[in-house]
Amino acid sequence: MKQLIYKFNHENFIYKYQSNFLKNLWFILLCFVVSLYLNQVQVLIFLPSLFAIIFFIIVSKTCFTSSSPTIYLVDYSCLKPPKYWRVALSSFLEHSCIIHSLDQKTIDFMSKILTSSGQGEATYLPPPLHYIPPNSTHEAAINEAQTLLFPVFEDLLSKTKTTPQEIDIIITNCSGFCPSPSLSSIIVNRFSLREDVKSFNISGSGCSASALAVDMAKNLLKVHKNSNAVILSTEILSNGWYAGGKNCSMMILNCLFRSGAAAVLITNKPSAKRVSKYKLLYAKRTQNALDDTAYNCAMREEDSEGNTGVTLNKDVLHAAAELLRLNFQTLGSSILPLEEKIRYGFSIIRKKFMDKSVELYVPNFRKVIQHYCLPTSGKPVVMEIGKKMKLKDEEIEAALMTLHRFGNQSSSALWYELGYMEAKERVKDGDKVLLTGVGSGSKCTSLVWECNRHIVDEARKGPWADSIHNYPV
Repeated sequence: MKQLIYKFNHENFIYKYQSNFLKNLWFILLCFVVSLYLNQVQVLIFLPSLFAIIFFIIVSKTCFTSSSPTIYLVDYSCLKPPKYWRVALSSFLEHSCIIHSLDQKTIDFMSKILTSSGQGEATYLPPPLHYIPPNSTHEAAINEAQTLLFPVFEDLLSKTKTTPQEIDIIITNCSGFCPSPSLSSIIVNRFSLREDVKSFNISGSGCSASALAVDMAKNLLKVHKNSNAVILSTEILSNGWYAGGKNCSMMILNCLFRSGAAAVLITNKPSAKRVSKYKLLYAKRTQNALDDTAYNCAMREEDSEGNTGVTLNKDVLHAAAELLRLNFQTLGSSILPLEEKIRYGFSIIRKKFMDKSVELYVPNFRKVIQHYCLPTSGKPVVMEIGKKMKLKDEEIEAALMTLHRFGNQSSSALWYELGYMEAKERVKDGDKVLLTGVGSGSKCTSLVWECNRHIVDEARKGPWADSIHNYPV
């Protein structure tokens, strides 16, 4: 323990020393340049001195600034659930009516949600929810987790020619189901991962969890050199079903969420550059849990009869919009060209000091991003995000078609969207892809990937293999 504490304190001291040294160096050099200029030193002395100072600054930054390893996305897999999991919208509504003995007002409300959600007739629900009444037991949830995670993990290992012994980090995320042993322990046990594998679980983060897990893996790979990290994303619905029928705001998630799972392999190994699909350029996280309105807009709680469900209140869309604005503002400061930053800055000044009624300028992300994987929270939400960001129909197509084919699969939906674009062979070498996840809390994570190679022949495999020719609809 003492050795660990010493190591931590020593590294912290070195970091602070380097940071303070650079700050002091900048200040001293600035004073030197100013003194030379004010004393009107001859140009023959001033210019060489200036060039020497610039050279010294570049060398010092190179020596004292450690570069982060490049993070590569080798490949990923998305699960297509078994055919017998399919549920048509009419069947879902009929079962819900029988289970909950719904009145006409609630039936009309659910019908409106289903119609406007953008879902098609071939989305999936786990077998326990096909029963009347649903079999929402812990055992059913465990079986669902195994049915989703085991095949998608095996498919990823097969596609990437990776063995379980080569995995150094495993991260699972599921928002509402947290068994003991954990989901990551279930994977470690089933596939006999190494005894020193670093395992982590993310819960309670909703649709943002998969993107959040990538950012977490990126930070871990900064520390653990030459390592592979696998992320498993899913949402277990068997135990997340709202069994009551009196609270319409809790019935919304019953209507929207559907089954799916994704597995992602990322690495910091330099050799992966030759075989990987993408490299990570940026990962930006923002959260707004300090705001009570945003914090309470999506809350798991009990209704008046003791039935557990997630309440979505009227503030959820406003909270999501504000969170996206904050996240894109942070992201834009890193990736947008100077022209867009200036226009956005002037719009802030104008709104604050001149005309509070005008809307802020929305930067044009299309100048740097070619493809978009957006939150699949429903067709109206996708359309509104596309409108605010001034995206073309083709640029929001992946989100809308994923909603139609698979529904809202929570955190794993982003990878189905990316799979759609690859199946359409739209992602080319050098293209930038934005993946944005928004979840409860509220929190948002955006990832910017750069394609390493022109991606072809994906239409014959994966979850879109039997349906990509039918899209877009």
